[in-house]
Amino acid sequence: MDTIRVGVIGVGYLGRFHAQKYRDMRGVELVGVVDVDGGRAVEVAGECATRAFDDYRDMLALVDAVSIAVPTVHHHAVATACLEQKIDILVEKPMTTTIEEANDLIAMAEEMKCVLQVGHLERFNPAVMAMKPLLTHPLFIEAHRISQFKNRSTDVDVVLDLMIHDIDIILSIVDAPLTSIHTVGAPVITGLTDIANARLIFENGCTANVTVSRISLDTIRRMRIFQPGTYLSVDFAAKEVMSVRLKKGEADPFPLPDITRQGFPDQDVLELELNDFITNVRTRGKPEVSGLEGKRALEVALRVVRQINENRARVEKMLPGGKDLFRNNFI
Repeated sequence: MDTIRVGVIGVGYLGRFHAQKYRDMRGVELVGVVDVDGGRAVEVAGECATRAFDDYRDMLALVDAVSIAVPTVHHHAVATACLEQKIDILVEKPMTTTIEEANDLIAMAEEMKCVLQVGHLERFNPAVMAMKPLLTHPLFIEAHRISQFKNRSTDVDVVLDLMIHDIDIILSIVDAPLTSIHTVGAPVITGLTDIANARLIFENGCTANVTVSRISLDTIRRMRIFQPGTYLSVDFAAKEVMSVRLKKGEADPFPLPDITRQGFPDQDVLELELNDFITNVRTRGKPEVSGLEGKRALEVALRVVRQINENRARVEKMLPGGKDLFRNNFI
């Protein structure tokens, strides 16, 4: 396969970047883009020198692979239509809305011998890739993913929007079953959960404390990992990993910190992810984030969502006018 013919289904905020990256890739032809907003599709098609389609099904006979960046509720239907035509897919996270839908896509991709890659972008952050060789036995993980409110991705709550990134990374570095989850979360300005915390406890003794918010005045994307002899800090935004160890000082009887930093500010994470996808399409390789791994992160995220919603239901029963407290609270 010389030139890979690709399309982008859904060119909102993130899908537009997919189209731009494909436009500039060697060995890739961006065949077209699709969006329910016809004007948006035409706009992105114009800037990417490609064709705008009104219906994604009209494009399927022309492509080898697609990025699917539509709202999550449509992932299963769109991905199914693509896999039925034996088209390789990269579907944005969260993979689907239910585990049943995820299982369906995994089985279909296997039957059709198609690449199914899930868009967990942070796995391709060079700081995360540089961190992995430094891991030994993580005992405590603390993650903060906090951002200002943006009027997008509000079809899902903050757990499926943001926390699922950290859940996926944690599951990829802790080699043990998850034994329990403890959560708290609340809606603040939307009808869904906008701020949440989850404590994940693993069978091997590792505990991960994950906090997310999409209603902050600041933006923080950071994970800290504590293990015997080492403290690691990953700054996802700066693409920097810091390692701190203690070493014996030459003239000082007390141990001194040995700090090393690796930074990768010039690397484009989305470009790395899409290049991996195209390589897998070309070589029939296994994705860094396969359908099984996408489903694994989704399973944990849905458990967190379910527990938060159960707690919220109890609060609604206890407080006068409880349900009204959790409605959209825009001023």
